[in-house]
Amino acid sequence: MQAALGFATIALFLLLTMSGRVSVLVALVVLPVLAALAGGFAGELGEMVLDGLSKVAPTGIMIAFAVLYFSLMVDAGLFDPLIRGLLRLAEGDPLRITVATAVLTLCVALDGDGASTFLITVSALLPVYRRLGMSPLVLSGVVCLGAGVMNMVPWGGPTVRAMAALKLESSEVFTPVLPAMGLGIVWVLVAAWLIGRRERRRLGALTVPGPGTTEAVRTTAAAPGDGPGAVRVAEHRRLGLTVFNLLLTVVLVVALVLEVMPLPVLFVLGFAVALLVNHPTWEQQQALLDRHAKNVVLVTTMIFAAGVLTGVLTGTRMIDAMAEALVSVIPGSLGGHLPVLVAVTGMPLSLVFTPDAYYFGVLPVLAETAHGFGTDPAEVARAAILGQMTTGFPLSPLTASTFILVGMSGVQLGEHQRFVFRWAFATTLVMTAGALLTGALSL
Repeated sequence: MQAALGFATIALFLLLTMSGRVSVLVALVVLPVLAALAGGFAGELGEMVLDGLSKVAPTGIMIAFAVLYFSLMVDAGLFDPLIRGLLRLAEGDPLRITVATAVLTLCVALDGDGASTFLITVSALLPVYRRLGMSPLVLSGVVCLGAGVMNMVPWGGPTVRAMAALKLESSEVFTPVLPAMGLGIVWVLVAAWLIGRRERRRLGALTVPGPGTTEAVRTTAAAPGDGPGAVRVAEHRRLGLTVFNLLLTVVLVVALVLEVMPLPVLFVLGFAVALLVNHPTWEQQQALLDRHAKNVVLVTTMIFAAGVLTGVLTGTRMIDAMAEALVSVIPGSLGGHLPVLVAVTGMPLSLVFTPDAYYFGVLPVLAETAHGFGTDPAEVARAAILGQMTTGFPLSPLTASTFILVGMSGVQLGEHQRFVFRWAFATTLVMTAGALLTGALSL
């Protein structure tokens, strides 16, 4: 009963959002509430929703201040040199911009954190896409592909969970799939080239705009009537602010990677310092908050709404029942081929299971089942990280970072999923083939 209700809830959510019939926010809140009522959990509903909201609260706080921080940096022109450099290298060619997007994402995603990857790459590249008239779906899609394959790193969430759940070492799980991951990276670059070529055909080769500033407001610029002295002062102040902003951002990113403090605390402190230095007056600070309030609300409300969904699915134990049902339907004849089956199904199942539910609930049962057929449980762990919440996490409605990506890119979740699903699934298939060829997986 609970498993059927859980699968029905997820299926209905995907159907309604991908078809555009209901907004994601409404579906995230209403569908799990209706499912809980239908399952007879009316008396526990409030506690389950509150528990889900409390678990995503730190993420919501982090995202709110992170969006404000990077919006401030875009306004201040911190990413202007990068934007101009990309435009010069790309020469107005959407194909080159798309490949550059993939390369930048692959580099930034080395920290293994999807949220920070999306915040940094989208903040830096969205002005480029807007200036060239490129589709924001291309941006969200290519960033999704790059971040997905890089989420396999040992310090990323899925690999850590797989090692912890099965009590394995990185040398047993991650090292054998390194060649497959390399093939995945190559595929991401190929996919970016193919997507970029299609975007080039849609737009045609474009002329590079002048090296002027972005659309952002420059609060430090001198007024048109100011004399040469005032202009020089304004230029020196702008240069000083750029150096300060660069140093502050580098320190913040390093602190995020080293986890010096909890991520929400780092972004709260970072934004407060940046706001005080870049906009010292109350009027300037209020203007910046007013200018970016819409983006903050759009992203954070999605995250808290996702907390309702995960809170209900977890509190009603629908997730646990779904995991048990999934394992029970695997026929014995496929037992020897279980690693390949896990690899191929992992990416689509990212739309159904949270990382914790899959790696701590489903994976141990699958590994034990495989062991009964003479297969090393480590193979099942390797198979899982080829797609489950790696290539699949930037599409899943069960991860908060997905809403950062679509919210900051300005695209709908359903559109994003329809656009990139086949490319992300192909990444898993390429890596699975690579793992089979290199012996990381066996048939």
